[in-house]
Amino acid sequence: MGHRENEDDKPIYQSPTEEQEQQGTGLKPTLTLFNGVMIIVGCIIGSGIFVSPKGVHEHAGSVGLSLLIWIICGVFSAIGAYCYAELGTFIRESGGDYAYVYAAFGPLMGFLRMWIECIIVRPCTITCVAITFATYILKPIFPNCEPPFPTLQVLAALCILLLAMVNCASVKLVGKVQDVFTMAKLFALALIIFTGFILLLIGTPYTDSFENMFEGSRYGMGSLALAFYSGLWAYNGWNYLNFVTEELIDPTKNLPRAIAISCTLCTVIYALTNLAFYAGTSADDLLESPAIAVLFANRFYWYFAPAMPILVALSCFGTVNGVMYTSSRLFYVAGRREHMPVVLSFINPYLGTPIPAVLFTALLSLFYILLSDNIYVLISYVQIVNWLAIGVATAGLLWLRVKKPPRDYPRPLQVNIIWPIIFLIGCALLVIFPIYQTPMDTAIGILIMLTGIPAYYLGVICRGKSKKGDEFMGQFFDIQIVSRAELSRAEPS
Repeated sequence: MGHRENEDDKPIYQSPTEEQEQQGTGLKPTLTLFNGVMIIVGCIIGSGIFVSPKGVHEHAGSVGLSLLIWIICGVFSAIGAYCYAELGTFIRESGGDYAYVYAAFGPLMGFLRMWIECIIVRPCTITCVAITFATYILKPIFPNCEPPFPTLQVLAALCILLLAMVNCASVKLVGKVQDVFTMAKLFALALIIFTGFILLLIGTPYTDSFENMFEGSRYGMGSLALAFYSGLWAYNGWNYLNFVTEELIDPTKNLPRAIAISCTLCTVIYALTNLAFYAGTSADDLLESPAIAVLFANRFYWYFAPAMPILVALSCFGTVNGVMYTSSRLFYVAGRREHMPVVLSFINPYLGTPIPAVLFTALLSLFYILLSDNIYVLISYVQIVNWLAIGVATAGLLWLRVKKPPRDYPRPLQVNIIWPIIFLIGCALLVIFPIYQTPMDTAIGILIMLTGIPAYYLGVICRGKSKKGDEFMGQFFDIQIVSRAELSRAEPS
């Protein structure tokens, strides 16, 4: 990054103070309601719907219970998103859970939420979906065998780098990419759903899976918890629009509307897609096939079957784009609060994008490609902690009702108190049951989260005693680091 002619005395990136944000030099609201819906749908519908049906059925044990779990997972996610809509319209700052926990419980709790999300959950998710993209895009070339090493890793890295460039270039370009690829994944699922309806109208043998639908159901709490984990993994992303609230036009109206439309749409699509899978394949096929959508396409689309893995790959590509976009805003807000290096809060004034935060997100994701053989194990370690953190954010909603009561601090949207209570109980169950089922994984996940405490001490409490970190990153990005005091005195560029 260089400097423009005759502007050497001005920093290319600026860390926005409150005054500058009011003058319009911070992130600007450019996302419409349609863009918001596409971001949520694009983040939710990724590889999960093509991978999770096997896990849900394996633990549920029957067709009927599996379909019921898919619907309940959708309703549960919608309740959580509804609660987050109150938080997002009351605390109109990007950063999602991090901003809400920070406001409710203070900087340490906020930092721990940010730490587990920034360092592991988000970059690991990007890497996993990018590898899934590479796997499916190569499926027509290697239909019956695994691609040679390191083809998958290189293609996944190229996917991450390409989308990092898109995210650096323009927010509007990110929105257009998200819109196009979300429509592509909706087309793929619509094709599967339409085929399923035709099969059900034909009747036998395509309706055989629905006879005695609940036979073999497993109602043990451990089995149900694991089935819900698989289903909820496919709905992951329902709270991602909250991470870019500042860039949403009229968030008070458009945030809850986007959440309502997206969660309803995804729940209906997921239920109908699974219905189609059960119509076109048997329960045994579902358990044996690692790629149920490809098996479905090979069975019913003949010469057009190779198009299905391409459509699945496009679905994953759009998800990487959405997760990278929202994740970079989490780094951006953390840098603005000085919970991460301040340089991550700097915005390119010509492009209007937080390029350091985007590149840092991409670099972390590329690092996890090196650990791709064990990355799913790492994600399993932090899933319990992730739901614990979501529960803490929901508890923050209840605490803010006490700390800042609605009579003194009116909410643009105030949900009935029963919904956060129901969602908080659900989060507690999702944390408690895995502790009983897999205590070692839970302990490792909690230990990973607790590594944030020494990081908070060294990076936040001891900040100011050494400026080497920001100076190094400033040299890395070829930018001029200026203090907040200097920024507050500077004239707007």
